[in-house]
Parts: sequence; C-alpha cells; structure tokens
Amino acid sequence: MSAILVSAVITFVVLIITQLLIKLLRVKYAYKGFPEPLENKHWVLGHLPIFSGKINTQTIIAKFLEWTAKYPKIFVLWFGPFDPKVVLNHPDTIKKVLKTADPKPVGFGQAYRYGLPWLGEGLLIAGGAKWKRSRRLLTPAFHFDILKPYVKIYKSCADILARNIEISGEKNESVEIVSLVSACTLDIILLCAFSYKTDCQNICGTTHPYIKAVNEIAATWNHRNRTPWLYPDLIFYRTTEGKSFKAKCDYVHQVAEDVIDKRRNTLESQDISSQRYLDFLDILLTAKDEDGKGMSKEDIRNEVDTFMFEGHDTTASAISWILYSLAENPEYQRKCQEEIDKVISETKSGQLEWKDLGRLEYLTQCIKEGMRLHSPVPGIMREIQAPIKVEDLEIPAKANVMISINSLHHNPTVWGEDHDQFKPERFSPENTEERDSFAFCPFSAGPRNCIGQSFAMSEERTVLATLLQKFTFSVDKTHKVEKQISAVMRAKDGIKLFAYKR
Repeated sequence: MSAILVSAVITFVVLIITQLLIKLLRVKYAYKGFPEPLENKHWVLGHLPIFSGKINTQTIIAKFLEWTAKYPKIFVLWFGPFDPKVVLNHPDTIKKVLKTADPKPVGFGQAYRYGLPWLGEGLLIAGGAKWKRSRRLLTPAFHFDILKPYVKIYKSCADILARNIEISGEKNESVEIVSLVSACTLDIILLCAFSYKTDCQNICGTTHPYIKAVNEIAATWNHRNRTPWLYPDLIFYRTTEGKSFKAKCDYVHQVAEDVIDKRRNTLESQDISSQRYLDFLDILLTAKDEDGKGMSKEDIRNEVDTFMFEGHDTTASAISWILYSLAENPEYQRKCQEEIDKVISETKSGQLEWKDLGRLEYLTQCIKEGMRLHSPVPGIMREIQAPIKVEDLEIPAKANVMISINSLHHNPTVWGEDHDQFKPERFSPENTEERDSFAFCPFSAGPRNCIGQSFAMSEERTVLATLLQKFTFSVDKTHKVEKQISAVMRAKDGIKLFAYKR
C-alpha cells in the first residue's frame, strides 16, 4: 500500500514538474528575440530582485533610464520565470497599445490587483464592458461648460494656499511645498467635483489625515507590488503593514461615503433641474445607461475614491515639481511672471477667468515641460487582448505591457541627450508641430486617457499663475530632493522652497 502511495506521489510530482517545464518553454519561446537587460538578472527570479523589498525607487528610476538608453523602443523584464513584462518607451511602440482600450492587468501578482481594496473597479482599474459603461456615463461631467465656472474655485483655493505659504515662510525659512499644495488640490477636487466644503487647508503646519492616509496606502501598494511573498491576501493581511493598509482603506472609504451621503441628502431635498450645472457627483448619482440602469452604491463609491485620489494627488505632484523646476531656473520663472502680470492686467476684473487661461502660453509650456521632466504618473500597465506587432517582434495576447511614461519622457532618441534638463521651449508651437503626439503622454493617450486632463490643466494654470503672481520661489539647497515612486511621482522628504513676496 505504501509503495502505491509513494508511486502516486512521485507520479504527481513528475506531472507538476513536466507541466511547469512545458509552461516555461512556451513562455520563453513566446519572448524569444526580445531584448532584455542581462546584468544582475537572477537565473530563476529574473529581474525581480532589482525591484524587491525596500530598494530605493530613485535607483529603480535610474535603472529604467539606463535600460532606455540601451533599448530605446522595447525590452522585456522577467518577474520570475513565468511573468515577463514588456516595457515600451518610445512613441512608435507605445501607440500600438494606447490606441486600444485593453484593460489593466489584475491577475495574481499584477500591480493593479493590489489597488482594488482601495479604489475598486473605478475608471482607473476597471476593464471591458464595465469601464466602457462608466466612461460613457461620466464623460459629460468634464464638458468645457462644466469646467468654466471652476476657475473661481481654483482661484479661491489657490489664494488660501498662498496665504499658507506666506504664513509658513514668515521666519525667512524655506517652506515644504508638497503638503500645502496637496491640501489645496484636495480642497479643489472636493469643491468642484463633489460640492463638498471642508477646512482641509486651514490646518496649516500639519498634514490632512486624508492626504496622510492616501500617501501611506500608496506606499504600501507600491511595496506590496515589489514583494512577492506579500501577494497572497492570507499572508499580507496578517502583517502589521497589511492591517494598517486595511484600516487606512476603511478610513478613506468612510470619507468617500460621507461625501456621497451629504450630496444624496441634498439632491433629495431640492430640484436638481434648477441647478446651473451638474457636478461629477450629481452625474454619478443620477446617470442612467441606455437600459435605464443607474450606478450601484459600490460603483459610486469606487468612482469617488478614484477621483478623490487622482483628482488631488497627481495634480499636487505636477504643481509641486513644476514649482521646483521654476525655482531651479529663475530666468524661466521671470518669463512666466511677466506673462501672468500682463494677462491679469488686461482683464476687466483683475482676476483670471476661463478665457484667460489660453493666453498663458509660456506658463503652459513650462507646465508641460515640468510634467515631462517629472512625470506625475511614471507608468501604466495594460494586458493586451490580441497579439500586437511591434518593430520585428510580436507581443503575444494576454501579455502584460508596461508603458513607461517616465522613460518615454527621458528617451534620448526622442528628446535628445539633454532630456534631463528643464527647457520649456521644447513645447513651443514650432517644436511641437512635427513631434509625434505620443511622445508626451502625462495623461496617457488613446481611449483610456485621463478623463480629467482638461480639468487638471486648467487647475494647474490657475494655481501656478496665482502663486507666481504673488511670490518668487528659490530652491533650499540644504534640502535634498529625491524622487520616490509611490503610485505617483513623489518627493521622498518633500520639496522645500523659499517664497519671497513680490
């Protein structure tokens, strides 16, 4: 009997090993001929050790730029023997994927899977029919007619930000700009998208608990993605980090539900048709598809969580890094200030309005160059649904493809050897005319591009114009600024600037 059992076990093990070998051979054959970095590649784990654990993400950023210089269009990274990720970093190659509506990968071990407990299947992560339905229902919330009145809100929030910068810098000390800008952009998204008033900017000197929770959730999400033994929920949620992650997710969900409940109560007590326009949350609560079906309570919360994160965090990153680049380059800062002063002086009210934003041409060039140099979203993933021919290679269906936006924006074959320098003239009309439209993708591109990019650009113009009209910024050279990828491009210990009143 024991001999039969031993024989059965051996047979089972042999079958498993055989299946794994067959799978390995198939995967290796599918990616035969793809360029890949060989230095520091583990014979089993592949490139995973380069990303694992608490390795400094600035080191990872540098690695990607090194690989991009060597493989300027496409290469593959191995996250273990069965998990290749195809990296695209050039307009010619990324457009093949971005022109599709292919979904984000959410399988075991894939990045977006571990963002689901936080953001659910909102627009960022949802795929297929669910994404198409949500995108169709939510697009009206970002029509220009709805965005135009928001400029006054941007301006009033930016004025509070300016006051907080002035208070923080009263002792002739540098100001940590990221936390203040984050509170401002959170204030803006809550007011514009949800008509929800808070006091989040009036706690100057501290970090708002929602912002702190989002930062910690994003850091844990990033760490879990790079730590394979934390992939199983059974293990992760038994760790201190996992328990903290769940608690923070519960908190941000509660904030979202509070926003939703307050608006739902308001809608029930007033005639919605009497409103001048519907905001984002109005549309979430009232939108119906062609079958007359509205969004579920869970769907609404997922979208609110998604837009509270994306609507404040990525924009705060962009504004903070742009201010840093302008502080590093005073000649460009002065040109922006001259333009802003001229545009505002020619308005009847002395205040920026929607129609004035398009006249801030040089500031817009600086904004775009800042988002190129410091990509707010460093990369995105897609799971392609059909084989795609790239160069002389065929990426197989179901492959995980990484669009490395930061690498694209620093690709020397696209932007030149001076790609690491801040040069706003790259975005002058004559320089952009013949450039591939997929060379600059801070908001992604194609059907799954950022639905709120017009909102973000108008917000960035207004906030930056308000600050640059009131202050001249310079860098605190005693403070080391180090990039850190944690869902968005952050500064590890913040960004400290001196703000001098004009």
